[in-house]
Amino acid sequence: MSGYSISAYEVAARLATVCPKAPPGAQKHVDDITGYVEWGVLALFFIGIVVAIGAVVAGRIFGMPHASKVGIISGVVVFFAAIGYMVFPAMITGITGSGCL
Repeated sequence: MSGYSISAYEVAARLATVCPKAPPGAQKHVDDITGYVEWGVLALFFIGIVVAIGAVVAGRIFGMPHASKVGIISGVVVFFAAIGYMVFPAMITGITGSGCL
C-alpha cells in the first residue's frame, strides 16, 4: 500500500492532546453553583442528624421501639453518606485528573 494510514494509537495520541476549556468567565459561576450545592448537602446532613436524634428520643419517650430503631438507622445512613461526601469527589478527581488525558 502506498497510501498513508493512521494507526489507532496515533489517533488516540492526537485526541489526548486536546484539553477541554470552559468559556471565559464561566468558572466563577461554576464555583458559585458548586458552593451552593455543597452547603445544601451539609444542611441536609444536619437536618438528617436532628431528625434521627428526634426519632430516637420520641421512640424512647412514647414507647415506640420501631421509631428508635429507625432513628438509629437514619443516623448511621447519614454518617455513611457524610463519608461518601468526603471520599467520592476525591475519587472522581483522581480518575479524571485535570481534564487532559
